[in-house]
Amino acid sequence: MKAKIPSFVRQNRTYKKRVARTGWRKPRGIDNKQRIQWKGQGALPKIGYGQANATLHFHPSGQAEILVHNAGELSKVKGAAVRFAGSMGRKKYLALKKKAAEMKLKVLN
Repeated sequence: MKAKIPSFVRQNRTYKKRVARTGWRKPRGIDNKQRIQWKGQGALPKIGYGQANATLHFHPSGQAEILVHNAGELSKVKGAAVRFAGSMGRKKYLALKKKAAEMKLKVLN
């Protein structure tokens, strides 16, 4: 599965809580130590941290992850983890969850 990657943290995130919440921003300052990639300043996101195409869209459990919107899509799924669409209503969700349990599929949400 996917190798462990560092947590990409924004520089000066400890000074203000607002900055810590806003997530990653690319360091652009002329003397910025993180941009220059000094040790101990935090890693920068790079293309090399991507995962292999063979494991792309796989759940950490090792199964392929399939997004399902209706019963027709659920009936086609075999040997994969199922994630139901967020736009689905509660009644339909519960019915499909019951059907997925009968089919012995792993439900992720």
